[in-house]
Amino acid sequence: MEATRIQLDASDIPTHWYNIVPDLPAPPAPPLGADGRPATPAQMGAIFPGAILEQEMSAARWIEIPQEVREIYRLWRPSPLVRAVRLEQALGTPAKIFFKYEGVSPAGSHKPNSAVPQAYYNKLAGIKRLTTETGAGQWGSSIAFAGQMFGLEVRVYMVKVSYDQKPYRRLMMQTWGAEVHASPSPLTETGRKLLAEDSDNEGSLGIAISEAVEEAAGRADTNYTLGSVLNHVVLHQSIIGLEAKKQFDKIGLYPDIVIGPCGGGSSFAGIAFPFLADRAAGDAHAQNLRCIAVEPASCPSLTRGQYAYDFGDASGFTPLMKMYTLGHDFMPPGIHAGGLRYHGDSPLVSQLLHHGLIEATAVQQLATFEAGVQFARTEGIIPAPESCHAIRQAVDEALACKVSGEPKTILFNLTGHGHFDMSSFERYFSGKLENYAYPAEAIAASLAHLPRVG
Repeated sequence: MEATRIQLDASDIPTHWYNIVPDLPAPPAPPLGADGRPATPAQMGAIFPGAILEQEMSAARWIEIPQEVREIYRLWRPSPLVRAVRLEQALGTPAKIFFKYEGVSPAGSHKPNSAVPQAYYNKLAGIKRLTTETGAGQWGSSIAFAGQMFGLEVRVYMVKVSYDQKPYRRLMMQTWGAEVHASPSPLTETGRKLLAEDSDNEGSLGIAISEAVEEAAGRADTNYTLGSVLNHVVLHQSIIGLEAKKQFDKIGLYPDIVIGPCGGGSSFAGIAFPFLADRAAGDAHAQNLRCIAVEPASCPSLTRGQYAYDFGDASGFTPLMKMYTLGHDFMPPGIHAGGLRYHGDSPLVSQLLHHGLIEATAVQQLATFEAGVQFARTEGIIPAPESCHAIRQAVDEALACKVSGEPKTILFNLTGHGHFDMSSFERYFSGKLENYAYPAEAIAASLAHLPRVG
């Protein structure tokens, strides 16, 4: 039987990140300032170091990974590519199912792939403190870890519903020295205003971003870090797909379908963009490639949102970005895939979808947990709720192969383990989780508040 776990050596860690911008069908729409004009580096420099801004605006296809970053990557990278043979057998499918397992990082997810370089570039710029937001806690844990690697103070605004649901992720952050506050919090003007309006506000990633950006913009020693959405984050995550390509080369295969969960877009982009590069280059293997972004039906920005300029946060502190959005004041329900509870998506992912170069689908909460449990019982890894979305789609694609008889090769991004999400599984087993499709009228009401541009 062929190998089921495809490893690489530390010497195989990529030396460069891949930037999809030069391979897009058209230049990306620029971020806009409050005046409706393209945002300048000076405007964005209030919260980001120069090196990050260069990457955010770069049109270079390859950007070198600093040696200091690669040395820390060696703690867990290259991550394994695994063939899910037992899952294939349970499904009775002729498909080959592979997953790239990012749960081997110190924080248990793919998020340190960007947290480490962001902390490095801020340290290089003389910054002492970092602020950030976190949903499920995976990004907060990752930037807490990365901050510790470079001696930086970290303050995390954690969406309140996740702060209460996921105490162990909060404790991970504190173990790595970070300060964690439930958002909305009384520490910022944004938080105080929202708490005055509703003291039981469960929070959202948009609100937590507003708090973190507000603080960073108000202190010269502090910068803001973001775990998804922006171009530089997507860039850093490309290391996932770049490694996967090397691993597939090793066994003489190439995926027909690439799948990633999608909230802000970094994990989907990380697995898919390096394969889309092959298609852009005319590689025969990639011409019929399907790349599928999977989001929750309760926060369906790609599948039910509008492609428009919108703020990345709830209060309008960020530049305007062209993306699929549900509206910056959209308030998602308290689903357990907290990392996917975001109103918008990466401008790069959004542009690819707008041009029909990728697919997007939305799945219900119960179906994702059903797939996650089946995966755990066949492959042994308990997946994070976010990862369960990719598993659900992979299972559905494999079952379609069972019907058609086509032996397709399916790759999905297993973005992290679910060891600190067991309360979510407890609610699933006890029948307390419910499906939730966001009402069309509520989405329309939120979209009515989109900023006027042009």
